[in-house]
Amino acid sequence: MRPLIAGNWKMHGTLREAVVLAEAVRAGAGGLGADLLVCPPFLHVPPVAAAMAGGPVAVGAQDCHAATKGAHTGDTSAPMLCDAGATHVILGHSERRADHGETDAVVRAKVQAALAAGLIPVACVGETEAQRLAGEAEAVVRQQLAESLPDDFGGVVAYEPVWAIGTGRTPTEEDIAAIHATIRATLVARFGPAGQATRILYGGSMKPGNAKAILALPNVDGGLVGGASLVAADFLAIAAAAG
Repeated sequence: MRPLIAGNWKMHGTLREAVVLAEAVRAGAGGLGADLLVCPPFLHVPPVAAAMAGGPVAVGAQDCHAATKGAHTGDTSAPMLCDAGATHVILGHSERRADHGETDAVVRAKVQAALAAGLIPVACVGETEAQRLAGEAEAVVRQQLAESLPDDFGGVVAYEPVWAIGTGRTPTEEDIAAIHATIRATLVARFGPAGQATRILYGGSMKPGNAKAILALPNVDGGLVGGASLVAADFLAIAAAAG
C-alpha cells in the first residue's frame, strides 16, 4: 500500500512559522512516493489548510473532543476541525494519555466522533519503557487496540513506543517489526480484509538517518514524525525514503 508520512507539529511555532513551514513542505512534496499529512496546533489548522489547498499534502489536527458541541471549555469538536480544513486527526497520542489522563475508553469515544464527522483518525498505541522491560509490550498494544478502536474503525494506526518519543532512542528493527506484526495480526483478526488494508505507522524518533531502514520493515506503512517534521528538508527526506 502507499505509505503515509504524517508530521505531528505538537505545540510548536508561531502562525507565521507554521505557514512558512507548510509552504516549504508543499513546495517539495511533488513526485514523492508517499502520501503526506501535517498536523499543526489547532489554531494554525486554518492557515495551514489554506496554504496546502489544491496540493498533495493533507492537513490534520492533534486531538478532538468526543462530543459534537457543548459546555467543554477549551476543547474542539470533530465538526469544528472539518470546518477548519482538517481531514485527519491524531487521537490517543501518548502525550495526551500521559498529560491529560486519556484512557482507552476516552480515545475510543474520540475515534467514533472523528469517524462520524468524516475525519480519518490516526489512533495511537504504544508501551512505556517499564512495560517493555516487563515483557508486556505486545500485550499492552493488543489491549489498547481492542479498547481504543470501535467496531466500525476505518482509519490509521500509529505505533509509538512511549520511551522513544523525543528521546532520540529507537527500538531495534526486530522489535519494531515484531510489534507491527502483532498489530497487523490483531487488526486482521478483528476486521478481516479491512485490517489487512489498514496503514500502520511507526512513531518514535524517526529521522532521515533511520527512516529508510524502518520504512522497509514488514507492516510499516509509514511514519508519525515528531521533531523532524518541524524541518521541511528533514520531513521531505523521510517521505522520500518511503517511496
